[in-house]
Amino acid sequence: MRPIYYIVPFFLLSPPIAAQGIAPPPLQLAVEYQQQNVALYRVSEKLDGVRAYWDGKHLISRSGHRYSVPSWFTAGFPPTPLDGELWLGRGQFAALSAAVRRYQARDEDWRAIRFMVFDLPASNLAFDDRWHALQRLFASSPSPYLELVEQQLLPDNTALAALLADVERQGGEGLVLRARDSLYRVGRNQELLKLKSFSDAEATVVAHLPGQGKYHGMLGALLVESANGQRFRIGTGFSDAQRQQPPALNSIITYRYQGETQQGIPRFASFLRERPELP
Repeated sequence: MRPIYYIVPFFLLSPPIAAQGIAPPPLQLAVEYQQQNVALYRVSEKLDGVRAYWDGKHLISRSGHRYSVPSWFTAGFPPTPLDGELWLGRGQFAALSAAVRRYQARDEDWRAIRFMVFDLPASNLAFDDRWHALQRLFASSPSPYLELVEQQLLPDNTALAALLADVERQGGEGLVLRARDSLYRVGRNQELLKLKSFSDAEATVVAHLPGQGKYHGMLGALLVESANGQRFRIGTGFSDAQRQQPPALNSIITYRYQGETQQGIPRFASFLRERPELP
């Protein structure tokens, strides 16, 4: 039998800068709100965007990949590290995800994207002081692609509930609370809270389960595995396009749910989005 040779294109041998993994950035992560006293916090909208870390030279994803970004987009960004999200607007996550995952950035995609900044990760100041430092920094920023996320002060939890209802009514995801005296702590920070009308979490795609009836020939459900090893199905929340091209095996997806069973299985789990890992 004659040997079979495969020709591998050169561009597959050397991935572009955007695909070369580096160390994940030192980000702090939120925990669930549990009726804390809102007067001790500053409150902002939880954006439906993609987390990004500006290290002074590059925009880096949560998992440690450099985003492929037009040079004009980051022109004028300060040399100091910034924590924020790339954002297109409420309800635009799919378009944003497609734009930031491209090997080669397209100018037309990035014209509408903004880097929404909410913290100074390299600072050892309390959040109130970091917030005021950001305001001073942005007052002199020449970049039209940098925006500072508004941080409100609310008098009580009644006002917090009203703000949450207003944000969700306009298509927003929820709220984020940052303790005014808190330091920036890498990893889960008990003084950084997220508040939504539903819970969400991430899981790894284990299998594609075939659809039936009107979904014959398409995805019926995803079999996923949570961080604690629980396996369960997610069969709702998908568009027809997502059922035809479902998230890849081993990819990370975010799902929403309402509480858990006694066995720890999420109730009413529904697909929310795929984490936009770079190729």
